[in-house]
Amino acid sequence: MHVPDGFLDAPTSVATGAVAVVAVGVALKGARRELDDRTAPLAGLVAAFVFAVQMLNFPVASGTSGHLMGGALAAVLVGPYTGLLCTATVFIVQCLLFADGGITALGTNIDLMGLTTVLVGWAVFRALQSVLPKRLSMVAPAAGIGALVSVPVASFLFVALYAVGGTADIPLDNLAAAMVGVHVLIGIGEGVITGLAVGSIVAVRPDLVHGARRVLEQRELVVRTQQPSSGAAA
Repeated sequence: MHVPDGFLDAPTSVATGAVAVVAVGVALKGARRELDDRTAPLAGLVAAFVFAVQMLNFPVASGTSGHLMGGALAAVLVGPYTGLLCTATVFIVQCLLFADGGITALGTNIDLMGLTTVLVGWAVFRALQSVLPKRLSMVAPAAGIGALVSVPVASFLFVALYAVGGTADIPLDNLAAAMVGVHVLIGIGEGVITGLAVGSIVAVRPDLVHGARRVLEQRELVVRTQQPSSGAAA
């Protein structure tokens, strides 16, 4: 979904760039509340993992391939603010060093693949956590579903931006059908990768996973408030 230079007109690119700058500025402040001495190193590992996995494409359909976007994964592992910083860093490096996505479209790519996937993925994840059993085993499936939903939403937002400021001569209905249809399939791959990655970390170090904190806090509260057994009382 990396948008190249010239695919959106100048006013649209400037507007998306401004949104990206504001979002990253807010994330810089919010990340201070999410990170501590234990979890700060994980943020660097998450950014490196997203960067590496985005280099690997998997086949989708009709000669189309997809790759991990990583917004939901980063949000669940290190928090939504830090997750946005991780993904934004990846897209900046890809743009400047690997020409993956246009420089004038950098703000657009951060908004679509970073901000949108982080916000949507995290919102779906938290909504599922509120209704699913409060167990660590539910963290990975909720993260996977959040990732799955975030990808087609990002593609739909791209279609909306194209409707406002697209410069290519592509019928809007054809573009919408192609983008959303393909990215639903890509979202399935994203969900599987996200679920497996989150599940593997939760299995060994759940205390490092931002999305598992509420589950762990609730478990500690239950343990601390348990009444002593009759044998102990005797």
